[in-house]
Amino acid sequence: MKIGFIGLGNMGAPMAINLAKAGHEVLGFDVVSDAPDGVAQGESGAGVATEADMVITMLPNGDILRAVASEVIPAMKPGAVFLDCSTVDVESARAVATEAQEAGLGALDAPVSGGIGGAQAGTLTFMVGGSEDAFATAKPLFEIMGQKAVHCGPSGNGQAAKICNNMILGVTMIGTCEAFALADKLGLDRQAMFDVVSTSSGYSWTMNAYCPAPGIGPTSPADNDYQPGFAAELMLKDLRLSQQAAEAANADTPMGARAAELYETFVEQEDGEGRDFSAMLPRFERRKRS
Repeated sequence: MKIGFIGLGNMGAPMAINLAKAGHEVLGFDVVSDAPDGVAQGESGAGVATEADMVITMLPNGDILRAVASEVIPAMKPGAVFLDCSTVDVESARAVATEAQEAGLGALDAPVSGGIGGAQAGTLTFMVGGSEDAFATAKPLFEIMGQKAVHCGPSGNGQAAKICNNMILGVTMIGTCEAFALADKLGLDRQAMFDVVSTSSGYSWTMNAYCPAPGIGPTSPADNDYQPGFAAELMLKDLRLSQQAAEAANADTPMGARAAELYETFVEQEDGEGRDFSAMLPRFERRKRS
């Protein structure tokens, strides 16, 4: 395929590289970064879209996505697919999909899970909203960039799945960190805590695969001074999106709301910015019951 790739940051660049390595013709554009090795440099978003069979975007937020889409969609050839891999609000995803469909294009929203490491290794998980036909067209590319792609239904449902997943992740990480901090204060050895919880009803991804306690369980950002695999400010972004969606849907999400408040304090008032989202553990270690 001829692929236009817009947004060549920490996630987009390795995704574009993997597509190019697999033999696709990739033309990339980013307002800040040059195209990485193996990816041809485009002069504008519209420029990389003109001859593309598929345009892939990886952008910071819904406002930027809408602006890029308004530039790019009129430049795309009929029948091409606009594939957005950003994590944005559901409303923006659906608005862009409608714009693309009205222009005779396929449209997919396909946010990812797996972080920078997954983007580099080609092991991302894609949560995809859009038509069956567009999903089938993009599936070979998902198989290059990731290990799994789940079609979640119509446009916007990919974002809905990502938001719900990461609300669970944020809430669970806080609970895991709180439990380790409590175990410390009760004199329970961290390894013993892990050995019990990881094989009993407290089992979770945040405990078993991404343990926030250094030296416990598989290697995680905690073992690298909490250098971010998934930054706390990105978790805050996703939790805010979850609450925006909950408000629009009139859904009661008190745990998600509280998690958003805690990460907001951690990132904006404490030392959380630039640290992994699991760095909540040293935060709770320092705190006493208020």
